[in-house]
Amino acid sequence: QVQLVESGGGLVQAGGSLRLSCAASGIIVSINVMGWYRQAPGKQRELVATISSFGRTNYADSVKGRFTISRDSAKNTVYLQMNSLKPEDKAVYYCNANPTEDYWGQGTQVTVSS
Repeated sequence: QVQLVESGGGLVQAGGSLRLSCAASGIIVSINVMGWYRQAPGKQRELVATISSFGRTNYADSVKGRFTISRDSAKNTVYLQMNSLKPEDKAVYYCNANPTEDYWGQGTQVTVSS
């Protein structure tokens, strides 16, 4: 059974940094496309970043140059390093895997104060 467990969210001032982690079980992150999504209050869930099995990364325009997705195969964990955070980055961040169907973590809250 696939399980994704996010951690690392919290409250940070604008301009600050956070690193989110997604610990996976039931799948191997290095051979699957892994992604981070976010959902702000009253808005639809949106793609933030993905990393392919080849290590190719893709980012939403709104986070390019500020966020970095990476993975640690030994820990079977995917990370999202978020720098230069802005108030509009406030959202619940979800880890996603889609080996055959969509799997989601429970989400981790990120709040950015201005």
